[in-house]
Amino acid sequence: MTLIVHPRSDTARKQPLSLQSPLRQLRGVGERGAENLARLGLRYVRDLLFHLPLRYQDRSRIVALGALRAGDEVLIEGEVLLSELRYGRRRMLMVTIGDGTGMLLLRFFHFSERQRERLGRGQWLRLYGEVRNFSGGGLEMVHPEYQPIEHRGMPLPEQGLTPVYPLGEGVHQPLLRKLLDQALAVLGSDPPLAAAIEWLDVNERHEAGLMALDEALRTVHHPAADSSLALLRERRHPAQRRLAFEELLVQQLSFRQMRERIRSQLAPVCCGNGHLRQRLQAGLKFSLTVAQQRVIDEIATDLGSHSPMQRLIQGDVGSGKTVVAAMAVLQVVESGFQAAVMAPTELLAEQLYQAFCNWLQPLGVELAWLGGKLKGRGRSRMLENISSGQARVVVGTHALFQEHVVFDHLGLVVIDEQHRFGVHQRLALREKGRRRGLCPHQLIMTATPIPRTMVMTAYADLDASIIDELPPGRQPVQTVSVPDSRRDEVLQRVRQACCEGQQAYWVCTLIEESEALQCEAATETATQLAEALQDVTIGLIHGRLKTSEKEGLMARFRAGDIDLLVATTVIEVGVDVPNASLMVIENADRLGLAQLHQLRGRVGRGSRQSSCVLMYHPPLGQRGRERLATLRDTNDGFEIARRDLELRGPGEVLGTRQTGEMQFRVADLLRDQDLIPVANRVAARLFNTAPLRVKPIIDRWLGSATQYGDV
Repeated sequence: MTLIVHPRSDTARKQPLSLQSPLRQLRGVGERGAENLARLGLRYVRDLLFHLPLRYQDRSRIVALGALRAGDEVLIEGEVLLSELRYGRRRMLMVTIGDGTGMLLLRFFHFSERQRERLGRGQWLRLYGEVRNFSGGGLEMVHPEYQPIEHRGMPLPEQGLTPVYPLGEGVHQPLLRKLLDQALAVLGSDPPLAAAIEWLDVNERHEAGLMALDEALRTVHHPAADSSLALLRERRHPAQRRLAFEELLVQQLSFRQMRERIRSQLAPVCCGNGHLRQRLQAGLKFSLTVAQQRVIDEIATDLGSHSPMQRLIQGDVGSGKTVVAAMAVLQVVESGFQAAVMAPTELLAEQLYQAFCNWLQPLGVELAWLGGKLKGRGRSRMLENISSGQARVVVGTHALFQEHVVFDHLGLVVIDEQHRFGVHQRLALREKGRRRGLCPHQLIMTATPIPRTMVMTAYADLDASIIDELPPGRQPVQTVSVPDSRRDEVLQRVRQACCEGQQAYWVCTLIEESEALQCEAATETATQLAEALQDVTIGLIHGRLKTSEKEGLMARFRAGDIDLLVATTVIEVGVDVPNASLMVIENADRLGLAQLHQLRGRVGRGSRQSSCVLMYHPPLGQRGRERLATLRDTNDGFEIARRDLELRGPGEVLGTRQTGEMQFRVADLLRDQDLIPVANRVAARLFNTAPLRVKPIIDRWLGSATQYGDV
């Protein structure tokens, strides 16, 4: 590696510069400046190179005032024609400039007397800012950057687009640009230095259509004047694509590191003798599909290993993931260990608990229930049964990983609807189960199919299994969308279905997140339906009912004592009533595709042809039309997930928008999804052939924030 030396009188700074040099060695960085930069995560020269611009400004050409449009962010020149103070609710300095092609108003709210003098009549100014409309009927700039110039047409200092960087206290744009010039000089000092940070060979770069890393870094920090500002703004420029690939690769490497750390730990070997699993399978009222059996075998192999299982099960609505999980739980119980099953909501956890009770209690397996609403002596008794090991299977919500919950010897953690938990939450439960030097296995399930590239990104630390087959006899659900003006026709259809011995759901949705408002709307709807359908038995279920009330209602619905179940979206997952063949969803255009698909999955579970009616209030927006059209077109959960990704973006689909996970600086999982498979392959190659390069690559992007997955 060739190093360069900047001759300085300060002997402390007469040191060769490299990418690992502290920023204190750069010109213009004192002790206070180094502290300010460190607060931005900038400590070494390499950190500067990866401190990327937020956006760009075109200061390479002067735009005539007559050509300005509202919304433009431009460099202009003009002569001050008028400068005056105005008083209203606040004092303002109003300056009018012209250049012979047009005029523009400049508005200043904060200014000194000296600044006012510099903006006097006859002075030529060079300004940069955003052009806006103003109420007087014209264009203006509010507080533009400006500098007095001697005459019109003075040479421009900028020859390319100007980068705008993230700032911090005591760190301003001119300083960062000067420091970046020095960092880029280090990078460009010698070809071997640039080669040292490159780990993609020519063939790999060609395959992904990527430029060299050093060229990409120089381009994003110093884009040429003819660079496309539109491409840079959309982050589709080839240089940004290369850096997006870097970021995706770093994420893959981080997940692989996490996976390696987990695999290096020991897990309980759970082979089991098969007697409980055989009894369960013999007692089922249905036969397992080939896909279910394949996934059961994959899990069984994992559980019999010394390394902790980390497996994701994907399956469409109704594909039978729960019974696959039950077989895994029994294998662990047969081996003398406990299993914990966690769901994101009380209702889903209760439904899972009921299903496991129906299957496992006849086999003599004792279960425990643990939810946030369980209080007092009942909770104390459950905690005692869990800690003593008397309860072999524990089902519950987030309450499972609270501090006072102690397991006797946890062998398996099953997490349902993983996308509603953060990666740290599921890892926290695994840590809780660590005992006697052993780490429990983990099985993660999702009924929300996720496109393959998203699985490779969001769940790169997991092995993935797909149950890609529905039980025999299932017919696709016929789906129609109708405006709410045809409500009477829909009511007649519900009456007819119930009179024929079928059962139905009526789902109420609200935009508001308030559970109280949703329950109120559902209650009002149930009252209206009872008046309109007096010959139909109607039940009402929502999140505010007590557990015993919800269980009683669902038992009556399953038994056929209730014809029409009015519900909020709490029935989205886990409800299985084969005789229910009709679902009506009100305000369907307000829900996402994945949630609509989940709701629709509550029908079509028997051999009878089932239907789903999507009611909406016109007029429909563009996205609403696209969502409803997708539901009408297909029952394929993976195709629906692909379209949902296009409509809502990965942060919503993967449940990471609120959690703060997967916040990229350059990459976008939807825009750059074609790069994900390549990043995955390169990550595998680096791990296998150049493991010593993994940490430096991660460090140059994440610095000290490399504890991906640490708990």
